[in-house]
Amino acid sequence: MTYQIHLGDYSFSSWSLRGWLLLHRWELPYNVTFVDFSDGPVAGQMSEIAPARTVPTLVTPEGTVIWDSLAQAEELASRHPEAGIWPTDPAARATARALAAEMHAGFGALRSACPMNLRAAYADYTPTEAVLADLARIEQIWSFAKSRFGSSGDWLCGAYSAADAFFAPVAMRIAGYGLPVSTQAQAYVEAHLSDPAFRRWRAMGLSRGGELPQYARDYTRKPWPGPVPLAAKVTENSAAENTACPYSADPVTHFLSLDGRIFGFCNAFCRDKTVADPAAWPAFMALVDQG
Repeated sequence: MTYQIHLGDYSFSSWSLRGWLLLHRWELPYNVTFVDFSDGPVAGQMSEIAPARTVPTLVTPEGTVIWDSLAQAEELASRHPEAGIWPTDPAARATARALAAEMHAGFGALRSACPMNLRAAYADYTPTEAVLADLARIEQIWSFAKSRFGSSGDWLCGAYSAADAFFAPVAMRIAGYGLPVSTQAQAYVEAHLSDPAFRRWRAMGLSRGGELPQYARDYTRKPWPGPVPLAAKVTENSAAENTACPYSADPVTHFLSLDGRIFGFCNAFCRDKTVADPAAWPAFMALVDQG
């Protein structure tokens, strides 16, 4: 029972991030079809699974096409009630649904002015009044949810829920553009930056595809504000400690070095996503900890 999810460029497709989190965060079985934004219009690349025209699009094991991320959240929650995609408490669940729905439909000024770009962070962006109005509303609803249901943890309505998956790209915009928010809101942004699932997504984005000019902005760049990755690098040295890829168990053919140690992987993508953020990958860190 494996889902097929069609995703756009990891560094830029904020909607795709939401759809992927709905599967990955709750460990549901899935395979990915990558839709490269550099290969032409998305709708044309999706023609074989009509009526889908956008990413993310989810195809269920029996072949049903779900081309809307909020519908994906609801359908996955219905199919996997044990997963906890929505909170179990009725009031928290209703609030989480309202949060996700408002994110799904709103905040156009923020989206337009600050497109998600996980390859860049900016030091001198000045938000417009419309963007500040969106931020004020975001802070209002985050604060409401946190005070009612999330005061004891990192997330909006208690445990991580679909509402947090939907707001992950908003958190990345706040982080990437250095947008002014309260201490409480900044703590929520930092929880997303540190979330291992998000870190894996960003690492894959740094390893697949390239810069897309339409998402770039002409502001001074600064280092990415998330956790600083371990200092791994690509190497031609093949004297790896492991003979099987930590992800696929296939024979190793590509290599990285970390702290003077060599580790192998079955392909360039497995290696490069690990180089981008080694600590985000539990299977790799298990290898490191064996040494």
